[in-house]
Amino acid sequence: MMRRFIFFLTLASCCLSFSQNKQILYGFSDIPQSTLLNPGKLIKNDWYFGIPLLSHIHANVGITGSTVYDIFANDGIDFNAKLQNAVYGMEANDFFSVNQQLEIFSGGFSFGSSYEKNEYISFGLYQELDVIAYFPKDLAILALEGNQNNINRSFSTSQVSVAAEAISVLHLGYTKKVNDHFTFGIRGKIYSSIANINATKNKGRFITVRGQNNFYDHIFNLDLEARTSGIASLSEDGSDSNSVARDLKKRLLFGGNLGLGFDVGFTKQLNKQWSFDASLLDVGFIRHTKDIENYKIEGDIVFEGINPIFPDIGNGQTAEDYWSEIEEDFEEIFELDTTATKYTTWRPIKLNTSLNYAFGKKKDKTCNCVKEEGDYLNAAGMQLFAMSRPKRPLLALTAYYYRRLFNGLQIKTTYTIDSYSPYNIGLGMSANLGKLNFYVMADNFLEFKNIYNAQSVSLQLGFNYIFNKNED
Repeated sequence: MMRRFIFFLTLASCCLSFSQNKQILYGFSDIPQSTLLNPGKLIKNDWYFGIPLLSHIHANVGITGSTVYDIFANDGIDFNAKLQNAVYGMEANDFFSVNQQLEIFSGGFSFGSSYEKNEYISFGLYQELDVIAYFPKDLAILALEGNQNNINRSFSTSQVSVAAEAISVLHLGYTKKVNDHFTFGIRGKIYSSIANINATKNKGRFITVRGQNNFYDHIFNLDLEARTSGIASLSEDGSDSNSVARDLKKRLLFGGNLGLGFDVGFTKQLNKQWSFDASLLDVGFIRHTKDIENYKIEGDIVFEGINPIFPDIGNGQTAEDYWSEIEEDFEEIFELDTTATKYTTWRPIKLNTSLNYAFGKKKDKTCNCVKEEGDYLNAAGMQLFAMSRPKRPLLALTAYYYRRLFNGLQIKTTYTIDSYSPYNIGLGMSANLGKLNFYVMADNFLEFKNIYNAQSVSLQLGFNYIFNKNED
């Protein structure tokens, strides 16, 4: 049982980081999926449907603190020295996290009066993976240096903080353009949890002191817990790849642990060129009641170490007997409680807000003058993103420029300062070939020259069929 507990913590801790900030997609209203980031932004189409499994694919990898290149670069520096610098260069608030999304199906349509369809319904189902693991600096130092050189030093076990989940989200959104100055929207969500690991409220410490009956006494004051759902049945004896695949497929829609949530957003047109918008996403929870297996170690433990006499041959003890006795001692001292207590997890809430300025009307070639009607060709602005996390919020500030080059081709470039990097440059493009829409977005271009030294790299792409209200 102890091995399974360590396995789950190790599995989650080994993941790299994905951020849920989609600064290029946010406000890019030519792309239907932008309504997922703000249901209060009216989409510029009559109706659309996403190509199943291809309408939105998102992946973003990143890490705060040291990178892979810092440790494995072929630069002539000793590996042990680089590893030590990397460990000491990171802090307990540095983190690794994962977010990946795959849209399974989606669609939307506008409705309202015949002369102005000012309401919009959107719907869909997507799968999401979200993981965050904070860097346990004290334990990393302990693993690197051992405890012999750290006598009387207290190592914190509360730095072990991991949360991981795979879910599907069925959603239905409604957007209403009240007038030329104000649009609002709301989206309801049903969460189906596929698997969950939660170990974010650990406490305790470990210290080594000089012993009386042995060289050292190892003192543990522990309150460690990992809660899991949807994991135990996948690792049962007799489970194979086919049975695991069937179980995961069942959980994709209403077959797992369920939860509810909502998104809300609005857009305020300050004047013809200035606008302000904001959204609050994933205000919700998941109640875990099925396939629960929780692990807990609690209490004050003193371990006097291993008997240096190896083995007691005079009494007929073999080496196997000696190590079996040590293993039994460990299992007795570090007693792992396993429970099936139900629990609730809250979704990481995300806030988006932006201030936007539109400019540059299209010229009418017939009169060599500027058109009074129609959208502006350019937009620039600032966007703020915030996201709740177990230790502290994740923040990002973005400056952007949007340009509609011609009918059916739009681009957007961004400059973002966030927890990963102070110079994240991104670029996105949306192109229409007839009714077929294709979009692709990536950020942190400056890091592409050495991907192993990148703090974060992002990619989004998708295909939709879009039927516009008016063709310019």
